[in-house]
Amino acid sequence: MAFSLATFSKAFLRGLKPEERLSVSEWADKYRRLSSKASAEPGPYRTSRTPYAKEIMDTLSADDPTEEIVFMKASQIGASEVGNNWVGYVVAQSPAPVMIIQPTVEMAKRNSKSRIGPLIDECPELKALVKDPRSRDSSNTVLAKEFPGGIMVMTGANSATGLRSLPARFIFGDEIDAYPKDADGEGSPIDLAKARARTFTRRKFYFPSTPTVEGESEVAKRFEQSDQRYYNVPCPFCGHRQKLVFQKLKWPKDKPEEAKYQCEACDCLIENWQKTAMLAGGKWIKENPKSKIAGFHLNALYSPVGWYSWGEIASDFLKAKRSGPDALKTFVNTVLGETWKEKSETPDWHRLYERREAYKIGTVNSKVGFLTAGADVQKDRIEVEVVGWCENFESYSVDYRVLMGDTAHGDVWNDLAALLDEQFPLDGNERVSHSIRVLAVDSGYNTQHVYNWVRKFPQSRVIAVKGKDTQLTTIGRPTPADVTIKGERIRRGVKVWGIGVNILKSELYGWLRQNRPVKDKNGALPPMPTGYCHFPEYDEKYFQMLTAEEARVKIRKGYKIVEWVKVRDRNEALDTRVYARAAAAVFGIDRFTKEKWKALAKSPAGAVVSKISDDQKISKPKNKKRKRKTRESDFW
Repeated sequence: MAFSLATFSKAFLRGLKPEERLSVSEWADKYRRLSSKASAEPGPYRTSRTPYAKEIMDTLSADDPTEEIVFMKASQIGASEVGNNWVGYVVAQSPAPVMIIQPTVEMAKRNSKSRIGPLIDECPELKALVKDPRSRDSSNTVLAKEFPGGIMVMTGANSATGLRSLPARFIFGDEIDAYPKDADGEGSPIDLAKARARTFTRRKFYFPSTPTVEGESEVAKRFEQSDQRYYNVPCPFCGHRQKLVFQKLKWPKDKPEEAKYQCEACDCLIENWQKTAMLAGGKWIKENPKSKIAGFHLNALYSPVGWYSWGEIASDFLKAKRSGPDALKTFVNTVLGETWKEKSETPDWHRLYERREAYKIGTVNSKVGFLTAGADVQKDRIEVEVVGWCENFESYSVDYRVLMGDTAHGDVWNDLAALLDEQFPLDGNERVSHSIRVLAVDSGYNTQHVYNWVRKFPQSRVIAVKGKDTQLTTIGRPTPADVTIKGERIRRGVKVWGIGVNILKSELYGWLRQNRPVKDKNGALPPMPTGYCHFPEYDEKYFQMLTAEEARVKIRKGYKIVEWVKVRDRNEALDTRVYARAAAAVFGIDRFTKEKWKALAKSPAGAVVSKISDDQKISKPKNKKRKRKTRESDFW
């Protein structure tokens, strides 16, 4: 009985003890453990490893009056872990409804399993508050986890239903630049989410993201409205505080791995290993202190020692510079944490015309792995381009056809069917020929006739496509998500593939602006840049049509958007090329590995070898072993 009384007394005294009030960084240092499933450095969380994260986390604490926190940053700098620490803090210290928003519902499920699940499992203080997901009446599911005083809901920015599923006091919107501009036709997903917190006092919003395109980037727009904090670190030689910028990274010629940082005050060269002390002595400085929005900017130069060195940054920059605008755009976005300025001017059609190549129209280059085609339907004709695709998105225009005829009747459609069956010979070896693997037909004009014709063919060969108003939110080059890979089924068995024409046009124009590599002093030709486009000797009209639009920034419903407008009347060559690119995405080009391209080099998709005629056969030599049967790959 005495033992029970003592136990009761201890529990009673613990109840009288004042509730522990910690900041987010203090809670993380005391309770958070990083899982080996989600971290390269598992074990107790240490704010001292990323000192710049402390002020961001403490701004998210319950005692801080700041309502909106924006973090414009490079990739893999710890922004998501800041958000996860905040979520754990909310569950344990400041219970209330919290919503975590990923760009898509699928990404929300993946984040729940790979990040939020380990966050709870590795922290006893949180595990005691969140029900076991294996219990029969569990309130712990993949997208919803209840805890005393609140609930954690996870959803995707592409789901308006999920965004308005319940009121939430705290909103964690991860990678907001990857959000769609419109969620199921109901408006901005960020505005829908913020509306969920309207009735709460002391609400908080955390919006970290890698930026994308200038004029389109949501996180850049919000950072411009913020107090614009930059992390200033002291020089180990003179003590001068400065923010780290890429322009001050210096390295010997052809030795980027030896990169050092040049102090802006004393010009001393700082070694990468000295960064640890610099980060520890750093301080966030506001450049727009009048704003009530807390905005933080951080590039990869601040990455802790052992994560991403200055030498690696310099090396990656040189690789991106050699690879072309797509790779350079990715570097600017994900390493520098800055927006990419799209060149609004269209490629010079004269320059494209002048660099035409002498291969025969209608023939296929030996590097091509497969053919696709894009068809643009007009009232009195169908215009089609056949494109051969190689590794790294290098492409060869094989042929451009104009099929004349009223598209409301069958004759011109028969011509298109004949093109689909046509064999395009290999340049220099007419015994090898290619057929079109995927034909994408625009369904924007004479829609029902397009559907009726497409229905006659397997969906693996012919697809109906329709442009969708997708803005330039993709980091780097377009992803398969910019073409709805599975298509959307409509009536009577027809599927329509929605394609982000704005994104694909931007990608194409970046490719068209590239220069053909020149031979080095040893006479060797460097590899072609990613996406380099080859053309046969088409006439001027083709290149004028290919460059007939330009991107212009406009304001729509208070947002800056990039809109493509015609600068010439005819743009069919541009449309057909975009549709052919979409067909390549459906075929899987964006997911192809190097092993897949090696396989296509040996046996291209859709390639056939004609039989050897009798007069080509070689009689077998007497008293010699029989020659093996010729394989298709021998003709390469």
